[in-house]
Amino acid sequence: MKPIITIIIPNFNKQEYLEECIDSVVKQSFTEWNLIIIDDSSTDNSISLLSNYEKNKKIKLIKLKKNKGPSFCRNLGMRLSTTKYLAFLDSDDYWDIDKLKEQINFMIRQNFKITFSDYYVFRENQKENIINLTNVPNSFNLDSFMNNSSINTSTLILEKSIIGSTKFKKIPLLEDYIFKCDLLRKKLTAYKFNKCNTAYRLTDATRSSSRMKNLLILWRVNKRYNKLNFFRNFISILSISFNSLKKYGLAKYTKY
Repeated sequence: MKPIITIIIPNFNKQEYLEECIDSVVKQSFTEWNLIIIDDSSTDNSISLLSNYEKNKKIKLIKLKKNKGPSFCRNLGMRLSTTKYLAFLDSDDYWDIDKLKEQINFMIRQNFKITFSDYYVFRENQKENIINLTNVPNSFNLDSFMNNSSINTSTLILEKSIIGSTKFKKIPLLEDYIFKCDLLRKKLTAYKFNKCNTAYRLTDATRSSSRMKNLLILWRVNKRYNKLNFFRNFISILSISFNSLKKYGLAKYTKY
């Protein structure tokens, strides 16, 4: 059957988790999908692992010769996609088996353009040590999202038609936050599919070496791209930090 959704997985040096991630797509109970994997010039064993999927006609593998960053990879995947729906999956996360079937059916029934879900949060390989099951709000518009940036990219499904010229910006951090802001700026509302269907892994790479540095980056991003004044920016950072603490506790991780 002709696919109706494209899943985009950017990968850079995540060989340890990559197979679990890809298999969570391949084993979906919903079968009308195709998958674009963009390897961002990995230096580990990712390329060898990805070669195991080359014979799957539903999977397109793209191997970049130079490291371009996650924004470039996701933008490339969006440009190559031809389906009605798009989803993103980070290469160290994975989905429950009915993720696509249930969430797409929910979108069709409700005629929603953007949906997300709750997710499991766990450390590294400690699946039995789940930090939290999120309980994010049922919907977001632009204003509420800038106070609680809890739409996890790996839970997101959207209609490609709403994207237009919107792209992931090439910035060091928070490119996915601004992408979602840019979509919601179109006077769209994102709605929650009320089931926890995505596993979100906190790895060493997500550990915060400087929480203040990341907050400063968020301040600058809000000021430049969201055009927030001092007071509104302060409220945004305070609210996002509080909600991040609720999701991830006091562990030394910073994710927005």
